[in-house]
Amino acid sequence: MNPYILTLLMSSTATGTIITMTSYHWILAWVGLELNTLSITPIIAKMHHPRATEAATKYFLTQAAASALILFSSSINAQHAGLWDITQLTDPQAKILLTLALSMKLGLVPLHFWLPEVLQGTSFPVMLIIITWQKLAPITILYLTFNQISSITLLTMSTLSIILGGLWGLNQTQLRKILAFSSIAHLGWMTAVLTMSPNLALFNLTLYITITLALLSQLTFSSAKTIQDTGTMWTTSPMLMPTTMLTLLSLGGLPPLTGFLPKWLILKELITQNMTPLATTLALATLTSLFFYLRLAYTTSMTLNPNTTAIENKWRFKTKSNTMFLTMTSPLALLMIPITPFIIP
Repeated sequence: MNPYILTLLMSSTATGTIITMTSYHWILAWVGLELNTLSITPIIAKMHHPRATEAATKYFLTQAAASALILFSSSINAQHAGLWDITQLTDPQAKILLTLALSMKLGLVPLHFWLPEVLQGTSFPVMLIIITWQKLAPITILYLTFNQISSITLLTMSTLSIILGGLWGLNQTQLRKILAFSSIAHLGWMTAVLTMSPNLALFNLTLYITITLALLSQLTFSSAKTIQDTGTMWTTSPMLMPTTMLTLLSLGGLPPLTGFLPKWLILKELITQNMTPLATTLALATLTSLFFYLRLAYTTSMTLNPNTTAIENKWRFKTKSNTMFLTMTSPLALLMIPITPFIIP
């Protein structure tokens, strides 16, 4: 793709998200979401591959349907209350429709059907944009309306996302689909606590983006696409193998790594709100997600691929090795628990 066109599309994607995040009018928020969708679709399809074209089509159709549902719910609320203000959501039907539309935007169960298929047809850099930056605008609308949306509907979908996201990831061998179901499970954790402590949900989102940024940067550097490919990571970069293993364990929520921190705080908040059965269910459901993260970590660090080339130290012949970005993001993804008292009072 032409660099000027790519720059224009990336700028439009950022602009659409910023418009939605800074607007209090439903029409303006809808315009930002549509601009975001229209600009990211050519980026998904730029690989000129049938799977990329299929992924771009599925992404456009689902996001357009979700945006139309958001516009429909805001129209119902405007007809009922006479206001287009995002913070003035009063109609019960509009609340449920908006919750469903934003859940489709994010990829929560049972409206998750598009996320694994879209991510499977994209590259790791585009996948990083979809599961991090593209979540900011819907999360912002949820944050603005957290005390008005249907909390029962959102909590039900959050619980199903955590349980089923872990179960569906067990029998996957493609890293993109594993990370897709991981994203579904992590979004379930964020939205489960959103109506009780929105600041904690945003803190969870920040840590998830940080850890995912580090992990996908490492996978992009190693060119791994399946679980079997991670067994050859040590031949590409000896230092990348232990870092990737620890990042995977951190994303799974294993203490004392950074990924354990948001789950710990969310469970504490649920118990404080007298929702101990739900907290117990979520804690048990996260064990399935931790299992396939442990499987990935085991394959990365403790197995040897039988198809390894005769050159054991391929990293010696690598002409360009830009590991500065990995060096900056890895400590944040692994070692933030000691500074927790300075972040969460």
